[in-house]
Amino acid sequence: MKLRIKPMPVAILQVIASGAFSVAALTPAMAQQASGTEPVQRVVVTGSLISRTDTETATPVQVITAADIQRSGKTSVAELLSDLASNGAGTLGTGFSGAFANGASGISLRGLSVGATLVLLDGHRVAPYAIGDDAQRSFVDVSNIPFDAIESIEVLKAGASSLYGSDAVAGVVNIKLKKSYNGTRLSAEGGTTQHGGGTTKRASFSTGFGDLDADGYNAFVTAEYRRQGGIKISDRLGNDWNDRDWTARGGNNLTLGVPTSLNNMLTQANTPYLFNPSGPALPGTNPATNQPYSATDNPVNYQFLNSNCDFTRYRAGQCAVADNSSFIQPKTENVNVLAGFTKKLAGDWEMGVKGSYFRRESSNNRGVPPVFSPTSFAGNTALSPDGTLTPRVGALGATTFPAGSAVGAGITNNLPGTARLYGYVPGTAAASTSDNTATATRLALDLNGTAYGWDMRLAGGLTESKVEIDYSGYIDRNALYNSLRSGTFNVLGGNSQALTDTISPRFSNTNTSKLNYADATASRELTQLGAGPLIFAAGLHWHKREWDAPPSALTANGQVASTSPFVFGSETNTAAFAELQATLIKNVETSISGRYDRFDTYGHSFTPAANFKWTPSKQFALRGNFARGFRAPNPAESGSAGSFFSYNAISDPVLCPTGNITAPGSVPIYCKFTPVFVQQTSKDLSPEKSKSYDLGIVLAPIQGLGITFDYYKIELSNQIVSAATSDPNYVPSFVRGAPVQMDTVQADGSIASVLSPVGPALYATSGYINAGKTTTSGIEAAINYRFNLPDGMGSLRTDLSAAHTFDYTQSVNGVSYQLAGTQGPSGVGGATGNPKNRAQFSLTWARGPLDVTTSVNYTSSFSSLDPSVGGTNCASTGTDVGGRNYFASIDGGQPASYCRVASFTTTNLNLQYKVTPNLTLKGTILNVFDKAPPIDVGTYGNSGVQTAYNASLHQAGAVGRFFSLGLGYTF
Repeated sequence: MKLRIKPMPVAILQVIASGAFSVAALTPAMAQQASGTEPVQRVVVTGSLISRTDTETATPVQVITAADIQRSGKTSVAELLSDLASNGAGTLGTGFSGAFANGASGISLRGLSVGATLVLLDGHRVAPYAIGDDAQRSFVDVSNIPFDAIESIEVLKAGASSLYGSDAVAGVVNIKLKKSYNGTRLSAEGGTTQHGGGTTKRASFSTGFGDLDADGYNAFVTAEYRRQGGIKISDRLGNDWNDRDWTARGGNNLTLGVPTSLNNMLTQANTPYLFNPSGPALPGTNPATNQPYSATDNPVNYQFLNSNCDFTRYRAGQCAVADNSSFIQPKTENVNVLAGFTKKLAGDWEMGVKGSYFRRESSNNRGVPPVFSPTSFAGNTALSPDGTLTPRVGALGATTFPAGSAVGAGITNNLPGTARLYGYVPGTAAASTSDNTATATRLALDLNGTAYGWDMRLAGGLTESKVEIDYSGYIDRNALYNSLRSGTFNVLGGNSQALTDTISPRFSNTNTSKLNYADATASRELTQLGAGPLIFAAGLHWHKREWDAPPSALTANGQVASTSPFVFGSETNTAAFAELQATLIKNVETSISGRYDRFDTYGHSFTPAANFKWTPSKQFALRGNFARGFRAPNPAESGSAGSFFSYNAISDPVLCPTGNITAPGSVPIYCKFTPVFVQQTSKDLSPEKSKSYDLGIVLAPIQGLGITFDYYKIELSNQIVSAATSDPNYVPSFVRGAPVQMDTVQADGSIASVLSPVGPALYATSGYINAGKTTTSGIEAAINYRFNLPDGMGSLRTDLSAAHTFDYTQSVNGVSYQLAGTQGPSGVGGATGNPKNRAQFSLTWARGPLDVTTSVNYTSSFSSLDPSVGGTNCASTGTDVGGRNYFASIDGGQPASYCRVASFTTTNLNLQYKVTPNLTLKGTILNVFDKAPPIDVGTYGNSGVQTAYNASLHQAGAVGRFFSLGLGYTF
């Protein structure tokens, strides 16, 4: 195998060449073992049940300490973890506004999605977020875990189902909260972005008393308040990644309200107007002159109802709509409280109780304005709690008004024929918005001690995630149409608040996810065997999970759509597991483990694992691991659940049979349109299964230098995927309304309104299937170096972590796609991008009271193609996944330069200065060089309808340079 190393940023290479290696977040144990006569503590490291003194285990574990968190300059755990080099495709960031679970944040180790990464608190399960990622994948929201409550974060980068059960396919993120605290600490910081918006304030308070050794107890409480201002699209105007007008780049003008050939010259302008489809053809020529329409033409098929817009202005794009609502960064407010009590009991037993309340309020939207639209899905189906759907209104002809009829209050259709109404609904919100209040509560009890020669750990907990959502900016189209027909609604505005609230009602619903657990483990040394002790550990686990996420009342009866998915279901898991560790040969540590899980939803799974670590010298170790893993079908996949979603652009097989917008018989709006799908569950799903292999080396050639290299390969089969998003050959089964008049291309190229052969596509169905298989492999490196500078110049610590993906192959129905370094897999990863290389580098200089850290985050370039959805042509990557028609032809025409997303590097600077032993000042600059995000035409989760940057990988670029100052005082 020939390894080709691509260029990294020059700054990183220079540091590597100088021999100064390391990363603040990574702590290989060979470089940090206790020295001299310091007492050696035994700890249980994530990935094992057995305590040890050497934290560099047979499986790679990345440790992020509380000090590392402070040095990062970040203000939230979500920001911190999103930069992990091992965090790949499918990661969910708070800027990913296109997600069902927007506002939340999840980690996707090794690019296998947030559903394949298990997140623990203090080594135990917690309730997943009450809204699934893509309405399917369960994950733990890390965006509301407070900094000051964290002792450390351990990232196990290996399959771990043999000890932790379901979901630990790609690895485990174990967030360890503080166990005790003495004294009192106050801290406050504030910052803002250079380009406007995003002002952030954070304050925390921690206090505790009692010494465990002297007093036998400790009690503490820590509280945090954080408020982050929103950044809107309108705050970042003037950037190419935030410009809907692509005409200067040879593309289309996608500005809201601007008529183009892509929207058949019919779009929702900033004021209402009527259009008569039986008048002169659009877009085409004026039959009177056989010439294209000019600014002086005033065809009879337009009737503008407001002087702010007329035909000339409309056709010149001067009736555009400004997007002043869509968020690049949502506004959030966090209130977090953690309380703990630890008590020494008889013998060496110890009891710990923790209670936490984490609350996040956020305002999110997808930037989809409420409009009069003849192709709108809203109001045409009713969604029942059992997942069935029935058409409500039938044909989408409810917006037509015969000549001479009333068009709402005081407005008459003066066109000589049946007309349609276009424009924005006056008095309503500018975007469909959800204000989320997400609370995570937890009460946990831990008992540790020894009995009958066994080290015992007993635990139990009650955990809950609740998301209360208030919706605004949605249109109840039945109420709208009825009020227009009755003449009570004025399309020019000035309606009463009561009527507006009827047309655009505010409504809410509450989603709840609960998980209660009980754990018991015991370990002891059985005997001496070979060159060391034979140690055995065993445990039992039980948890019950309940997911109660009903649809809102207005969604259930079909009045509005595109709200959060609904889920009803539960699962009960009982498991037994064990681990056996031995040193049969000198310097060769081996262990085997296995777990038997029983789920009441599908049956049972057995997952074994084996690993070894050979340490012939203090300077070198070789380690390896084999593990099987699984992910059980969750209630959103196999329970009673449903959701609406839109995916990539396709052509209607009847209304645009050739896929050509200009072909006779084509209905242009149904060529490369983005249909609405209704996701359905499947009762007979089997669990996903995995096999993972890891082989690595650990080096400590000189004092203070630690190096690890780990190769991994994961084979994930039986993947649970949505048929529509994972099979490019999937043919949707459409539920259609009755045939209606549609603008159709005629034999001479003109467009006329004729009765369609079939009705418009109301929606298509898609079920979950066990059809996917993914194989991925790569190498991860961690290098750190600590050393003192001469002549009292202080000390340096340098850290580097890097990940390179060799292979990421997805197979569906026997067809395989190589996706490493591409946009895919969109159906699993949400078009978040799948770069081959990610790296983190930091350099910390400390001298006396001053501590300065510079960190660099690097993401390599990748292709905007996604072969897994049929995207193999650089001329159409914008439409293949996200349905973004940036360029001239709906069938292609995109310049080759947009086939790649450029690499992205950001640099952060953090300074801390101890004014006194009690007072510390802090200053941070994030994105020091104000690096802008590269253009990504293939993604769809970014803010607004048409912004072209990757919110999962390049969010720091959209935020821009950020400054903050803070202080902390300890009593």
